Amino acid sequence: MKQKIRPIPIIDLFAGPGGLSEGFSELCHAGRHPFTVALSIEKDEIACSTLTLRKFRRAFTEAPDEYLAYVKGELSLSELYDAHPMEARAAQAKTWQAELGVESSSAVTRRVRAALGHTDQPWVLIGGPPCQAYSLVGRARMRSTRPNFEDDKRHFLYREYLQIVARHRPAVFVMENVRGILSSKHDGNGIFERIIKDLRRPTLALGLSGHRSLVYRLYGLGAAGGREFIDGNDPAHHFLLRAEDHHIPQSRHRVFIVGVRSDVKGIPEPLDTSPRHVSVASVLGDLPTLRSRLSKARDSRETWIEAVREARHAKWMQGGRASTLHPIVVRTERALISLAAASGTGAQFVTHHRNGIRDTTLAKWYRKGATGLTLHQTRGHMQADLHRYLFASSFADVTGRSPSLRDFPVELRPRHANVEAAVKGEMFGDRFRVQTADRPSSTVTSHISKDGHYFIHYGPEQCRSLTVREAARLQTFPDDYFFCGNRTEQYHQVGNAVPPMLALQVGTSIAAIVSKV
Repeated sequence: MKQKIRPIPIIDLFAGPGGLSEGFSELCHAGRHPFTVALSIEKDEIACSTLTLRKFRRAFTEAPDEYLAYVKGELSLSELYDAHPMEARAAQAKTWQAELGVESSSAVTRRVRAALGHTDQPWVLIGGPPCQAYSLVGRARMRSTRPNFEDDKRHFLYREYLQIVARHRPAVFVMENVRGILSSKHDGNGIFERIIKDLRRPTLALGLSGHRSLVYRLYGLGAAGGREFIDGNDPAHHFLLRAEDHHIPQSRHRVFIVGVRSDVKGIPEPLDTSPRHVSVASVLGDLPTLRSRLSKARDSRETWIEAVREARHAKWMQGGRASTLHPIVVRTERALISLAAASGTGAQFVTHHRNGIRDTTLAKWYRKGATGLTLHQTRGHMQADLHRYLFASSFADVTGRSPSLRDFPVELRPRHANVEAAVKGEMFGDRFRVQTADRPSSTVTSHISKDGHYFIHYGPEQCRSLTVREAARLQTFPDDYFFCGNRTEQYHQVGNAVPPMLALQVGTSIAAIVSKV
């Protein structure tokens, strides 16, 4: 009798909404999924709700009627779980809301052991410590607002990851973080160098007496990967992955460190690079054309059109035909004529109605098991910002690039104290950033939860920022992946996630090693 092959357990730390584990879970070889998520640990309550819901959804081949009713807003979450109590309990047992670094090490040990069971089966640890203390923008912001930045405990949350590596000895681990970690320093010393040293010999780094010496070989997955990383001989960029080079419609550069236990044979293969980049329009082109909402005023389709069309009376429009703005003005006038094409402001659930995704692989990925897409609803913008978005998206359509503040007509520039410095190039001038149609998007970050200025839709006729679903598409979340919480919380989760399709490729490389243990 042929022995049944058990899936490889995964424990996901600092899990966020589950982008990394989604990719590993979706991996399929010879009709079976080699990985199963045994436990996700996340401190944020709303992200934990999203994690639990996704685990619940994965228990079904096809979404049950109650799930569709929930994502449409017709059923509460408790009513959904009451309809399928067994699947709900299983999903809840595999999600733990806990803050690593605050929760006791004994509690963490108990949960990890319980998740792994009492077997010697190889398992994989994935996840990445919070990145605010490592990101370039985060470091600059916190140094100016926090005098005790050097004492920020987030510099050392990687040691919570290290504790689990040392105490539970995964066959392989994958640690993900922002590019800024490569240059981050603490007390004058490089953080990344310290992390690499500690990950190689975790029990020694933690001074764990009574534990067997534990050694890991470290690898990158980018073009320079495929061989063990040796300090001093290899650059730290050995670990850098550029998402846009791996069929992701987004320019997102992240560090992935793969550790292979010294007694485990095998080397993770570098990820294949895509011969072409995937553009924003190629993955958003099938979505319904929407208008933004009108904030700080009575909102309706008619008042929105009227508010946008008032741009016709602006000085830059009136005199633009006789200036260098002529082609932008012509494109803007075309957009103003076509505003009525915007079908509405969207809905919590929209049925798939056309196939405009030009990339076959991504079309199948987004729509797999889904009858529609969730969270495709626009947010409100002030009239002044509507005119800025109108100009910016028209400018991008004509020139192929997003405008800087120096490209904006004077009357459209915001009245901020630092605008003049930005216009002169003395500081960031991309206050309004259009996601241009024919190239990958810029990095989708959690800042999208605060405003839409950095994530303006490429279509002038829509005159708006991206919806949660559009941001999720750029992050390669499947269309039926539902993010719990209010809209701000949904945007925040999407921006903090690892692109699932990139995680799928990472998982493919890891599975080839662990399956042989």
